[in-house]
Amino acid sequence: MLRHIVMWKFTDGEGHTKEENIDIAKKGLEALPDKVPTLKKITFIKNEVKCDRNFDGLLIVETQNEEDLEAYKTHPEHVKVAEFIGKVTVSRGAVDYYE
Repeated sequence: MLRHIVMWKFTDGEGHTKEENIDIAKKGLEALPDKVPTLKKITFIKNEVKCDRNFDGLLIVETQNEEDLEAYKTHPEHVKVAEFIGKVTVSRGAVDYYE
């Protein structure tokens, strides 16, 4: 199982507040397992402790392997969500690992 972990710092943008953008991203990402067949599981976690150093959202994507992860990353439904997230975030970090 390959895990793809992504963290973002969100901001106001696209006509929404930071909190609204986090919720829009969460809703869009959590809808992807029904649309992207290579996804095994997807989990979005919203930061609950306010600290300037913390990221605002964390995503855990589970796929079988790198090919399935790439299929997820390039799937049109994911691309739509990723484009929105790119417009409303100021920082991103990621780690991929096999378990």
